[in-house]
Amino acid sequence: MIPSSAVIPLEPARLARRLAQIFSRRNLLEAARVMAPTLTALTFMGASSAVAHAQGTMDFSGADTLMNTFKTFAMYAGAVICLGGLIFAGIRMMTGRFQDAIPGLFGALFGAAVLGWGAGWIGTAHLPSRFLS
Repeated sequence: MIPSSAVIPLEPARLARRLAQIFSRRNLLEAARVMAPTLTALTFMGASSAVAHAQGTMDFSGADTLMNTFKTFAMYAGAVICLGGLIFAGIRMMTGRFQDAIPGLFGALFGAAVLGWGAGWIGTAHLPSRFLS
């Protein structure tokens, strides 16, 4: 790259010499080395797009099972976070450090949010039948 402070000479000999420096063998090899991974990935992407058009339909029969697994995980994770926050806050309150119990109460609130909203959002991921036809 030409520095912004560099002035490109107008004389043909000096211009040719300057361009020879910019496009030297070392600079071109460095540019090829830097761009090779990107060009390789783009080549494979172009080749795979031709194959992708020949694919058939995809089967999503296991999607309901997967979403039920995520819903169950959200319920268990929310319950564990909520219980952990309550235990943390309870121990802090029993020792008389009420100010230190506030983060535990917010943790319990966050766990309850994960338990309620997370599982609720995952459970409502079904489209009405009018959109499936």
